[in-house]
Amino acid sequence: MSLLAAVVPLNLLRTFDPTAILTLDLAGTFVFGLSGALAGVRARLDAFGVLVLAVVVGLAGGVIRDVLIGRPPATFRDPAFLAVIAGATLVALAGFPWLERMRGAIEVLDAAGLGLFCVTGAAIARRYRLEIPEAIILGAISGIGGGMVRDLILREVPHVLRSGLYAVPALIGSSIAVAAPASGDHGWLYALLGASACFAVRVAAMRWQLSLPQLPHQSRAG
Repeated sequence: MSLLAAVVPLNLLRTFDPTAILTLDLAGTFVFGLSGALAGVRARLDAFGVLVLAVVVGLAGGVIRDVLIGRPPATFRDPAFLAVIAGATLVALAGFPWLERMRGAIEVLDAAGLGLFCVTGAAIARRYRLEIPEAIILGAISGIGGGMVRDLILREVPHVLRSGLYAVPALIGSSIAVAAPASGDHGWLYALLGASACFAVRVAAMRWQLSLPQLPHQSRAG
């Protein structure tokens, strides 16, 4: 169905159980951590700066989500998250020239990470009994939060606020994920559909440079 169907075993998506959510969260953390570390190398930061950006992109979205839900951030209670971030940082530092030549593939992986995070974020929100609108928003925040903080650290207007389709795919994916029935064993299907829809819309936006229409005064200024 998509890249996600190939990299995420279906049995992990059969229910929104804690083990499945943790596994997807760690997979998304690695992909986003790698993206952040590569951005740090491109910005000519030192090794510590690269690590900081990896932490920010990989963890900030989940931390913001957990704080808004009112639970202690899982990333501070499970050392696996920091271990995954450290691994992503080492991969970026050691393989930057090779990875930079595969920049298109990395952006595709980032789209896959966005799909994973928006689905797990929405699922976690629903497990904490938040209503559907709040769960959709928190799912999107899980996916886009790290990138927004990264851009602010690099003194840029957050990419998600100015061009391309990034938040919209996350909102679509989390909306589909929370449409899962309150009971039954079809949660995995909605999770897969949500992540796949997010991934497909994001990749299409990159491929054809799609974005939301500009405001009238922006068009005149251009």
